[in-house]
Amino acid sequence: MTSKARIPETTTEIVDIVIVGSGFGGLGMAIKLKESGNHNFVILEKDNEVGGTWRDNSYPGCACDVQSHMYSFSFAGKPDWTKRYAPWNEIQKYILDTTDKYGLRPHIRFGQEVVGANFDESTGQWTIRTATGDTLIARHWVLASGPLHEPQYPKIRGLEKFQGKVFHSARWDHDYNLKGKNVVSIGTGGSAVQYIPEIAPDVNNLYVFQRSPAWVIPRDERLYSSLSKKLFSSFPALRKLHRARLYWSNESRVWPIFNPAIARTLQKLAEAFIRFQVKDKETARKLTPDYTLGCKRILISNKYYPAFNRDNVELVTDGILEVRENSIVTSDGVERPADCIILGTGFIVDPRIYMKDFELTGLGGRSLSQDWKDGAEAYYGTTVSGYPNMYQLVGPNTALGHNSIIFMIECQVQHILNCINLLKEKGGDYIDVRPEVQKKFNARIQEKLKGTVWSSGCQSWYQQADGKNFTIWPASTWRFWVETRSLQPGAYNVVRCKQTTTAAKAQTVPA
Repeated sequence: MTSKARIPETTTEIVDIVIVGSGFGGLGMAIKLKESGNHNFVILEKDNEVGGTWRDNSYPGCACDVQSHMYSFSFAGKPDWTKRYAPWNEIQKYILDTTDKYGLRPHIRFGQEVVGANFDESTGQWTIRTATGDTLIARHWVLASGPLHEPQYPKIRGLEKFQGKVFHSARWDHDYNLKGKNVVSIGTGGSAVQYIPEIAPDVNNLYVFQRSPAWVIPRDERLYSSLSKKLFSSFPALRKLHRARLYWSNESRVWPIFNPAIARTLQKLAEAFIRFQVKDKETARKLTPDYTLGCKRILISNKYYPAFNRDNVELVTDGILEVRENSIVTSDGVERPADCIILGTGFIVDPRIYMKDFELTGLGGRSLSQDWKDGAEAYYGTTVSGYPNMYQLVGPNTALGHNSIIFMIECQVQHILNCINLLKEKGGDYIDVRPEVQKKFNARIQEKLKGTVWSSGCQSWYQQADGKNFTIWPASTWRFWVETRSLQPGAYNVVRCKQTTTAAKAQTVPA
């Protein structure tokens, strides 16, 4: 007698708001919803814990490149940060503590990866499907998964034949002992700059494969004293004043960004920093970028450049020809032994790629993948015309090169709350940004990007293949706050759904 396999039960849940992702964005959205009196929401998280990128990235030396007191919620200050730039585990603990402090866990559904979302204009609701087969029906939904969650795995000839260990920096294998091994590190971005100096003393040989160098500037490694932490705790105004000072000092960095001539002048200091820290002149030359400071992400480290003074660390700038069973071969024919290959190759940031298998349809069955075929565009990185009641956090053109993304997230959260409140005030079923408003906004963004360091000639993950910058906000963050703190008159259409026996009709209400 054979027994039938049990088919997992699926559920359908009706809520007011669905949030996808439990990193800073999703949690910040949830906290502000609760504070506004809306408790009818759920958070869908594909993993088994909150934290997003700070849950996933735990490689040696992993830390934030924004000051601790700025890389936290303005409404949930932490007085006892240990140092100026916090390590990943301290940030993750802050996220866990904040989650518990605001009672968010009952709203979270772990192990729920969203695979599709479809809008029904007859009811003004979204049907959201997960990989487990569960369905949620919601009036609003917020995509807060962020752009740094899908690791970029390079296509390298022969990599599948390699007999040693291979892992991505965002999936660090802490059970694998690197001590005494011949290690190949591919990539010299933000993660690699941090883990390379940490693992160098333990390995036999470390071969650092660099396609293009990054500008790396000094890092403030000072600890906060016990007195500072006590004062911040006893007098919150002092902590807020410290945060404000950090904010405005960061904002001052936009001047070189908007004026490449200033950036090139400051670049001389960065070049001197390389020459001071790297003993070998040829290695220093290879580590010096040929593009303007700020064109790509600026990295911070006091340890990265000195790592190349070690006898067991080699900078390799020749292209990879192939990977063999126990070695890696470069285009010049040199073969280097390898026990482990670490992929410090970053993330897939273009939503057209990491959302390619995600079915997302809006008004009239229109597809987001089709609407974004020439590039991702949104209105203040938050709403997309034709996709009512759908919101993004850290959407197109909201990333920064000079300040804290948490500030931008909080501005976006307020913008979303304004949209939800407007819909209630007007008695509508869905709210949609007008297409001409979105088009005009994005034309302004691309125009403002002209003449900045980001358009000074380099290729970076800020850009898509044709050079269009779909990532960066090209202005001060206070400007983003001013423009998003209230809804612009006439920017949105508010629509009431009108059911009939034969078809659904929509009535537009002036916003």
